[in-house]
Amino acid sequence: MKLINNPDKSQWAEILKRPVMNTENLFDTVREIIDRVRAEGDRAVLEMEAKFDKVELTSLVVTEAELKEAETLVDEKLKEAIRLAKQNIETFHAAQRFEGKKVETMPGVTCWQKAVAIEKVGLYIPGGTAPLFSTVLMLAVPAKIAGCREIVLCTPPDREGRVHPAILFAAQVAGVNRIFKAGGVQAIASMAYGTESVPKVYKIFGPGNQYVTAAKQLVSLRDVAIDMPAGPSEVEVLADETADPIFVAADLLSQAEHGVDSQAMLITTSEALQQAVKAEVERQLELLPRKEIAEKSLANSKLIVVKDMEEVLELTNEYAPEHLIVETADYMQVAERVVNAGSVFLGSLSPESAGDYASGTNHTLPTNGYAKAYSGVSLDSFIRKITFQEIRPEGMKNIGPAIEEMAANEHLDAHKNAVTVRLGKLKIEN
Repeated sequence: MKLINNPDKSQWAEILKRPVMNTENLFDTVREIIDRVRAEGDRAVLEMEAKFDKVELTSLVVTEAELKEAETLVDEKLKEAIRLAKQNIETFHAAQRFEGKKVETMPGVTCWQKAVAIEKVGLYIPGGTAPLFSTVLMLAVPAKIAGCREIVLCTPPDREGRVHPAILFAAQVAGVNRIFKAGGVQAIASMAYGTESVPKVYKIFGPGNQYVTAAKQLVSLRDVAIDMPAGPSEVEVLADETADPIFVAADLLSQAEHGVDSQAMLITTSEALQQAVKAEVERQLELLPRKEIAEKSLANSKLIVVKDMEEVLELTNEYAPEHLIVETADYMQVAERVVNAGSVFLGSLSPESAGDYASGTNHTLPTNGYAKAYSGVSLDSFIRKITFQEIRPEGMKNIGPAIEEMAANEHLDAHKNAVTVRLGKLKIEN
């Protein structure tokens, strides 16, 4: 990890650079796969599975028998953990239900909003080096609460054509309707356009590698919505001299093991903590099974000392981390001043892992500085809000002349006339 001490503000932009995920140079390759799936459906997806996931499938569908078998293969302790996490995620997201209220903007004019679920959503769950069954819960549970009619899940199978049993168990617990064996670009294309097996959805959620990210970007240009722009995962620990270096190092490494392009940052006022964390990271790293991945990720990572808490907060809000752990003596006061972050973990006993798995908050979060403009996935991600208005005679008389005046000044005479004819009729009736 790079050690940086009291950098000048002119250096901040360079210091806060992320590992680059340049998806534009993949667009031609990705578009070719998308076009094939769009044109040839299941046949193209099966061919791509053979090519990229090295598996010969006869069907993309996960069967009832496979779902039942998965339940017997998952350890009982893990089942209990998944159920507990599901319950907490459900509790937190159910509290986000929208309650629209009717507002009379002026006498005779009533406006309101109604929350309506997105009818069909697609969830992408990567296979890769770790089976992300926790992401199944993070996406499917709020989709179910929102009332999405069809929840479709795509995930790559292993070389024997099997989906990890914990993914299948979590999908059943969370209320997924249909599960398909498809990974990468072909999975995104299947959900964006539909195939003989996979239904077309209206919005696609879920993480993935740079090819999946590029595919989501391309299909979102005109054909389907996506959750948010995505880049490599990241964490920042914001700490003072009271922080425990063992905890801080553990938090940095828990992020670093995600992938070689992940980033972990410490921003602190304490040089002593910086040195202690460096030593502790090196010690704990040796004990990690995913040491090789974490080591590469740590090359993108930094331990930064600045002069005071003002600078810590300014640098943090400029970085806009996906995950932010605040480990200071006065963490509640510090947290009040955080304006750019995906999810914030307060105090020494709130590791990022809690939000990743079971506290109840969502772990699908904006990366790459997008926390300045985007929220993480929530119940709102699975709903649309439709506005309604009702104008009664009194209301038309009250706002009609203003509408006529504004329409006339925008030279939209048909707009004006739509009001004029109504006002004329109300005069006759009176």
